[in-house]
Amino acid sequence: MASNAAVPFWRAAGMTYITYSNICANLVRNCLKEPYKAEALTREKVHFSISTWNDGKPEKPVLRSDTLED
Repeated sequence: MASNAAVPFWRAAGMTYITYSNICANLVRNCLKEPYKAEALTREKVHFSISTWNDGKPEKPVLRSDTLED
């Protein structure tokens, strides 16, 4: 039996909800006026650590960032 439910437009465009959500968040941040825009852009940065495993034990984690400055 075929479903008559409408497909969300972000899925019809071939993207995931996370991608759609990130695009919307970037648009909102870019529409803000200063000083709110600078504050929102600093909150956008994400930092994480990567641990490699050798012989079943974790090695020292490496801190990474998704910003373009790295």
